Amino acid sequence: IKLLTLVRVIVVILFFTWRMRHRDSDAMWLWWISVVGDLWFGVTWLLNQITKLRPRKCVPSISVLRDHLDQPDGGSDLPLLDVFINTVDPVDEPMLYTMNSILSILATDYPVEKYATYFSDDGGSLVHYEGLQLAAEFAASWVPFCRKHCVEPRAPESYFWAKMRGEYAGSAPKEFLDDHRRMRAAYEEFKARLDGLSAAIEQRSEACNRANGKDKEECANATWMADGSTQWQGTWIKPAKGHRKGHHPAILQVMLDQPSKDPELGMAASSDHPLDFSAVDARLPMLVYIAREKRPGYDHQKKAGAMNVQLRVSALLSNAPFIINFDGDHYVNNSQAFRAAICFMLDPRDGADTAFVQFPQRFDDVDPTDRYCNHNRMFFDATLLGLNGIQGPSFVGTGCMFRRVALYSADPPRWRPDDAKEAKASRYRPNMFGKSTSFINSMPAAANQERSVPSPATVGEAELADAMTCAYEDGTEWGNDVGWVYNIATEDVVTGFRLHRTGWRSTYCAMEPDAFRGTAPINLTERLYQILRWSGGSLEMFFSRFCPLLAGRRLHPMQRVAYINMTTYPVSTFFICMYYLYPVMWLFQGEFYIQRPFQTFALFVVVIIATVELIGMVEIRWAGLTLLDWVRNEQFYIIGTTGVYPMAMLHILLRSLGIKGVSFKLTAKKLTGGARERLAELYDVQWVPLLVPTVVVMAVNVAAIGAAAGKAIVERWSAAQVAGAASGLVFNVWMLLLLYPFALGIMGRWSKRPYILFIVLVTAVAATASMYVALAGSLPYLHSGIKLV
Repeated sequence: IKLLTLVRVIVVILFFTWRMRHRDSDAMWLWWISVVGDLWFGVTWLLNQITKLRPRKCVPSISVLRDHLDQPDGGSDLPLLDVFINTVDPVDEPMLYTMNSILSILATDYPVEKYATYFSDDGGSLVHYEGLQLAAEFAASWVPFCRKHCVEPRAPESYFWAKMRGEYAGSAPKEFLDDHRRMRAAYEEFKARLDGLSAAIEQRSEACNRANGKDKEECANATWMADGSTQWQGTWIKPAKGHRKGHHPAILQVMLDQPSKDPELGMAASSDHPLDFSAVDARLPMLVYIAREKRPGYDHQKKAGAMNVQLRVSALLSNAPFIINFDGDHYVNNSQAFRAAICFMLDPRDGADTAFVQFPQRFDDVDPTDRYCNHNRMFFDATLLGLNGIQGPSFVGTGCMFRRVALYSADPPRWRPDDAKEAKASRYRPNMFGKSTSFINSMPAAANQERSVPSPATVGEAELADAMTCAYEDGTEWGNDVGWVYNIATEDVVTGFRLHRTGWRSTYCAMEPDAFRGTAPINLTERLYQILRWSGGSLEMFFSRFCPLLAGRRLHPMQRVAYINMTTYPVSTFFICMYYLYPVMWLFQGEFYIQRPFQTFALFVVVIIATVELIGMVEIRWAGLTLLDWVRNEQFYIIGTTGVYPMAMLHILLRSLGIKGVSFKLTAKKLTGGARERLAELYDVQWVPLLVPTVVVMAVNVAAIGAAAGKAIVERWSAAQVAGAASGLVFNVWMLLLLYPFALGIMGRWSKRPYILFIVLVTAVAATASMYVALAGSLPYLHSGIKLV
């Protein structure tokens, strides 16, 4: 691949040298735009390519980790771990997905006394609170079942829906079928209770409000907890002052206490409990519900703000040196995943300088052809693999293990000053972390990565509540140099960049089976909104104080180049949109050449494109990808540049003028049933302005092909003329092929029959050609042929 890259660089240099020596065009202004555009694409391609020249695959040695840290008596010296999971809305993020994520975390293969799970409900919903209670109750059977029979994956929805399973690896094969049948029945009951939770809470609240109707102003709209005597402190079903989204007090509840150090065997089979867990450790890890305070007048900073609250609360309760975070729709697919990440964190070579270990995102319920490039394999398995050979991959929002002190803005060991006083002064500033002395006192213990015994929490409820208030972060560095970064849509990438800028490195870890899996938007409009948020946030990062150009010497030069590419790629839309609109030249008078002599120009273009395609083929081979992965990546890049990236550029322009900018819509996930129902969303059409530019580009290219056909008929072109025009029409056809997934998306349910799209396009071309022929007699200037190149 290095040789091919060198060959392409030489060809591109020769190409630009030739173009500058032959400034011959029928429209010099277009010639200059094309030259600048080609230069932009050449430079950005080169910068992107050089970051992938030293790919590094990291394979966790879990067996070695067991040999070193697992004790013969069943104990373990594995370090402590805190798990963060975030959700907001039980409608946009279906609770069944969220509770499956919780269950998979509680059942993972990690010493139960060494990790705690913190569930952040940023909507303060009683549905989430009671759903978490139901999940904890169901986990008492599900977790021992997973341990007894070593099932994979340990999210029940995915496990029971799996069509194929590996060989049995548990300790009781004769009991498996009966246990499986009973557990599936228990899970179906659990799902039914979850489904009916909202209605049950509403009915209960109405009954309690009628019974407590003396004080109508206070009780008329209240939402009541399961005991029937306590009003819910969070968001009510019928919002009221102090009990609505954006305005409610902080809530913290330990659902499952810290387990004991010694194993506790479960119950033997009985009439009330038919599953035999008498030989299985039935302990469950610590589980905590958090709903931070929200008040009017405060910017709560969405997911980043919620995770910073989790960071403080977990420091006061369990204070594990390592943290792993999940979105509410992601679950643990491989129960060894936590151990895999720990392998890299404890690596004696460079583990101490590793701030985070990033796993690739994998998705369920994506259509078999991955029409909208949801898997994004070229990014995860090629780009991030390349970065792994430099300073490490970027943080992509979920499925990532962090070193706690790195989030506290500590320096990595290799960059720490030798003098202890100087080191302390460089890391700590007055009121940097807030006024909680207990939190500040917890920081030295958090730096000890070998700490494997949890310390009992000694903080009071008042101090925990204070850490969850809106005012706690006033005047501090939270959201800047501490925790997850605020005020940028892509807080994940920026937070990872801040750690790299400080000198930390990261590691990319892919394993089989996949460590984690989640859900992805398979609807075209939702997918485009997702890309809009990413691209707009990337530009925000470039024009902020986190611009890669401003980073110091601790950021590796090639890592800086990678971040520049990650934050400026939407700028390409300006030049690509110009190329999209070149076909309108077919409607102008006379022959039209953007570059002369055309034959030499065409030869250069063919060679350059051929080298790019060849390099792409080599990349997908070493990354273990398929040709379809590469094609989908190319297609959706073009789809993004037509309608999404221009909107991202508009967002930055408005922000630079002091205007709010474009509002980024969070991706909604829908709960679906069977395989057919899961793909129903693929065929829904949601017409929004974001679709219009791409429709225009398609129409322009179809019209260009039709106009060319009309000219050929009217002017009776010779074979040579047809061949010359075909060289220009190849671009139009190529553009339509790249926009093929978009065209299917706007067809809705008609896209189930792709041949209809072909018929529509041929009909449109024929209609345009017929219209041109019909108008040729009345508009004489149309008689002159045009060649667009």
